[in-house]
Amino acid sequence: MEPPMKKIGFLSFGHWSPSPRSGTRSAGDALLQSIDLAVAAEELGADGAYFRVHHFARQLGSPFPLLAAVGAKTKNIEIGTAVIDMRYENPLYMAEDAGAADLIAGGRLQLGISRGSPEQVIDGWRYFGYRPSEGQSDADMARGHAEVFMNVLKGEGFAEPNPRPMFPNPPGLLRLEPHSEGLRERIWWGAASNATAVWAAEMGMNLQSSTLKFDESGKPFHVQQAEQIRVFREAWKAAGHERTPRVSVSRSIFALVDERDHAYFGGDEDSDKFGYIEPEKRAVFGRSYAAEPDALVEQLKGDEAIAEADTLLLTVPNQLGVEYNAHVIEAILKHVAPAMGWR
Repeated sequence: MEPPMKKIGFLSFGHWSPSPRSGTRSAGDALLQSIDLAVAAEELGADGAYFRVHHFARQLGSPFPLLAAVGAKTKNIEIGTAVIDMRYENPLYMAEDAGAADLIAGGRLQLGISRGSPEQVIDGWRYFGYRPSEGQSDADMARGHAEVFMNVLKGEGFAEPNPRPMFPNPPGLLRLEPHSEGLRERIWWGAASNATAVWAAEMGMNLQSSTLKFDESGKPFHVQQAEQIRVFREAWKAAGHERTPRVSVSRSIFALVDERDHAYFGGDEDSDKFGYIEPEKRAVFGRSYAAEPDALVEQLKGDEAIAEADTLLLTVPNQLGVEYNAHVIEAILKHVAPAMGWR
C-alpha cells in the first residue's frame, strides 16, 4: 500500500459526564470507548489515534495505561497524545512509562508534550509536588522537564551502579529501562507561539499546532499557523538535524452526509475568534468546519496550515458515542480526503 499523502488521525478529549444526554458517563466509559474508537479508526484506514491529557478534570488523565491498551489492541495505527502537560511530569518515570507503552505498541507512539493549557484548578502541578525554581515560570519548569525527558530518551547510561547489586549489571553507568529505540524521534512539542516552535526545532522535536495559538499578527488563524510551521521548518534546517521533521495540525471538521450530521453540526456557521485564555496574552482560536462534502472541500482548500502539515488530527465529539465518532472519521476519509488529494 502506498503511504498516504497526508496522515489523518482523530484527537479525543475523552470528556465524560454523568448526564443522561452523554454517551460517556464515567471515566471507565471514556477509557473503554477510547480503545474501541482507536480499533474502529484503524479498521476504517485512519492513521492515528490521539488523546488529550487533562488533570483534575472529567477527561482523560495519565495517558500511558490507555496508550498501552490501544497498542495491544491495534496493529498499525499511530498512537499519540496532544498534549501531555510537562509541568506535572516526573520526566524519568515518564520515560519508563513511555518506553514500556511504545514497546507494547511495537514502536507506534507519537507523544505530544507541552507546557499545557489553562486548567480546572489553580496551579495544579503544585499538588503533584512540583514548583518552579527561583526566578523561573511554570513554562520554564515545563521546558526543563521536557529537556530531561528528551535527554534520558537517548538511552545513555547516567546512574552510578551499586557495587553489590541484587542482579548482575551491564558494564558502566546505568540507563533507564525499558528503553525503546527510536521513540525520541517521535516526540512532538505543542507550540502556541513562533518562539516555542523554534525552540522545539532546536531540541529535535516534531511540531504539534492546535486549534489555538497566541495572536502574533492579527492575521487569520490558519495564516498565522502556516507561518509558525514555516518558521519551525527553517529553524529545524538551521539546527542541522538529519531527519525530516513532522508537523500536525488539529481541526474540527464535519462532513454533513446524513440527518444526524445536520442535526448536530448543520447550524454551525463559524469563524476565527480572538480572546484571552490567559491574562495579557491575546489568543486566536481557529474556526470549525461543517458543510456538505463538496462545499467542505472548497473551504478546506483555503486553509494554508492544513496544506503545510503532513498530519491532520480531527477533533471528535467523543460523548456522542463510538459508532457516531467512527462515522465522522469515515465521512472525512471517504468523501473529503480523496478530493483533497490526501488519499
